[in-house]
Amino acid sequence: MKIEVQNLTKRFGSFPALDDVSLTVESGELLALLGPSGCGKTTLLRILSGLEFADRGHVLFDGEDATSQSVRMRRVGFVFQHYALFRHMTVFENIAFGLRVRRTGRPSRRGIRSRVEELLELVKLKSLAKRYPAQLSGGQRQRVALARALAVEPRVLLLDEPFGALDAKVRQELRRWLRRLHDDVHITSVFVTHDQEEALEVADRVVVMNGGRVEQVGSPDQVYHHPASPFVCDFLGNVNLFHCSIQYGQAYVGGVFFDLAEPPPEGTREAYVYVRPHQLDVILEPVGSNNLPATIKLINAAGPQVKVELATDWGQVIHADLTHDQYRVLKLQPGGRVFLSTKGMRVFQAG
Repeated sequence: MKIEVQNLTKRFGSFPALDDVSLTVESGELLALLGPSGCGKTTLLRILSGLEFADRGHVLFDGEDATSQSVRMRRVGFVFQHYALFRHMTVFENIAFGLRVRRTGRPSRRGIRSRVEELLELVKLKSLAKRYPAQLSGGQRQRVALARALAVEPRVLLLDEPFGALDAKVRQELRRWLRRLHDDVHITSVFVTHDQEEALEVADRVVVMNGGRVEQVGSPDQVYHHPASPFVCDFLGNVNLFHCSIQYGQAYVGGVFFDLAEPPPEGTREAYVYVRPHQLDVILEPVGSNNLPATIKLINAAGPQVKVELATDWGQVIHADLTHDQYRVLKLQPGGRVFLSTKGMRVFQAG
């Protein structure tokens, strides 16, 4: 099922939750709505489901205007952050609930059992069918919630921060499981998250939202490596952002010329350039051009990377990520003077 969102606007009092939002979800796609709290992503998801209605704009399902349709008419499956399972029902009964209360096209008792058993197998919970929600872990409850949403064979699956209530390790396991599940069932799916890593790992495409508007839509690789705005750049992972002037096709930062990863827009004079921490080289002596002097402030060698916090001579804080091998060779210490080099800077026109 293809979803088209056309010029949606929604206000809560004087607060613009959505401001002229348009986008398309392709049939069978897993799309992430990503952004900070209050950016409008959950409001958009609720409008897609029929739980909220827009002040202006349209929602089309396979070309049919669904803007005013009820939740039941839209045939969407909705998965909430806090599971919303029936505590007095077993896992089997929770999954079967939507099928048993269906007004039209209700399956036979045998048909319901067959469908529930199929879904229990799909979500790897067949051995827990007789347990109650209180007897399950958080990850198991969320898998039950997903199976229940899929039981009624929805045309669209909508997920509102589905892993937000889980601890970090379970969240990582479940998002990989969700990707595999989606590849098995191929249902058009939209999920809301504020976790950048989650969106980049799971989604086919990512919609980055800010202040009720869409900042960028693209594949995980596109939004991470080719952000369309300083906001997207800063929101998607750690980044070092510098104000600079563009001279001779290079970025002039703190008295140093830096090569750019791509040519700046024609006519650019004042700009912002950014470089991610893993794209910075830390060297002890300047070599050629592209060498910005800095002082080491902090070193954190725990984890898979060594994270180094530095300061420029004008006081700007910079972060660099090194391998442990690089760290051992350089023998860095807080207070030490080093030079930063990169060929990975990208540019945004200022203003």
